[in-house]
Amino acid sequence: MQQSSAPTGALSRRSMLAGAAALAGTTAAAAVTASSAFAATPAAAPGAAGPADRGSRPVVFRDVRPFGGAATDLVVVDGRITDGPAPRGAKVVAGGGRIALPSLVDAHIHPDKTTWGGDWVSRRPARTIADYVEQDVELFRAQTRSVAERAYGLMSHAVSRGTRGMRAHADVAPAYGLAGVEGLVEARRRLAHALDVQIVAFPQHGVIRTPGTARLLEEGARRGIVDMIGGIDPIGFDHALDEHLDTVFGIADRHGVGVDIHLHDGGEEGVSALRGIIDRTRALSLAGKVTVSHVFCLPGLSDRELGALAADLADQDIALTTVAPSRDLVLPIARLREHGVRVGLGSDGVRDSWSPFGNADMLHRAHILGWVTDVRLDEELADCYRAAAHGGADVMGLPHADLAPGAPADFVLVRGQGLPQVVVDMPQRDLVVHGGVVVARDGEFLA
Repeated sequence: MQQSSAPTGALSRRSMLAGAAALAGTTAAAAVTASSAFAATPAAAPGAAGPADRGSRPVVFRDVRPFGGAATDLVVVDGRITDGPAPRGAKVVAGGGRIALPSLVDAHIHPDKTTWGGDWVSRRPARTIADYVEQDVELFRAQTRSVAERAYGLMSHAVSRGTRGMRAHADVAPAYGLAGVEGLVEARRRLAHALDVQIVAFPQHGVIRTPGTARLLEEGARRGIVDMIGGIDPIGFDHALDEHLDTVFGIADRHGVGVDIHLHDGGEEGVSALRGIIDRTRALSLAGKVTVSHVFCLPGLSDRELGALAADLADQDIALTTVAPSRDLVLPIARLREHGVRVGLGSDGVRDSWSPFGNADMLHRAHILGWVTDVRLDEELADCYRAAAHGGADVMGLPHADLAPGAPADFVLVRGQGLPQVVVDMPQRDLVVHGGVVVARDGEFLA
């Protein structure tokens, strides 16, 4: 840097999650308050697409204010921030005094299910997960646009809102085959210049309860088109703890990919599943390659119980993700980070059969995190942004885009007074930069 001038009685996604919390006995979630919680940088995760040197020509982003501080020039060489002088012939981009902030990382999203960019879809009441799964299949079959087209539309929109990395889950089941995964592979290829993507083969219909799913998961891993094998509620949904986990971990171990398991089960069921995950991570030497998403069994634990589990998670470098669905279900991020657990923030489903809501805007998700945890101090608001930027990077194994010398030149420029105000007001992302290249301007993706 250089100084210069839902209907009653129906089961909605939210009510279903609240029901899981009630079963778990969850009663509270901690606010995100410790800025030191985001200091750690993990080892690279499997499939992490690092910020390659995308910009061949040096660029100077003139008159920007990193984190709302003093005006400066950000000098980018070979796609990274440098503290040296601007090379001769460098391209100059005017920042106009805008705030420069790290780009964001969506650690948990389902782009294959989205109807984003298409006609409005009216949803029917659903009372069980099986109802949702049935509607997933109906919506999939009714789509006139391919998974690749729909996913590309949503993922490019996410880029225009400042997302630089994304862990994308695609449903894998006999009803779809590997169409969801293949669609995400194509969308990832088209967005390679603007977005780092990891793909999870997600068995939404169950691994054991739906015959043929395990074979498809194995095929995806064997073909090298997925970075991680997913799972879902080994006890509460699949009703086969050991068989489910043995299958998922076995495929991951055989093919050298990671694991990312949805765990909505609360109470003792959730804790038992989590301990099974920890045990298999240890037994198969998969430390640093496993993530557990949602983890609704954790927020209601006592400090002693949480500390014991967090210590085991940190020992095996198992990452966690939350989508901040409610105060009772959001993970206690600061407490977990104190124990050395990597925790990322994600946006989950976006305008799919489960819910009409969602927008793949991780600044909005940081805002939601602050809202559900009832924060009010500037540093607490800043921590919400860090969870959306560095927390997801930690989960994906990406370096922090913290605007420091040597960091990837992945940042956004916005108008505002400072970071806390940006989290609250969510201004337009005037400029989105990835690897030193402008990939979106004035809220529009530049293909």
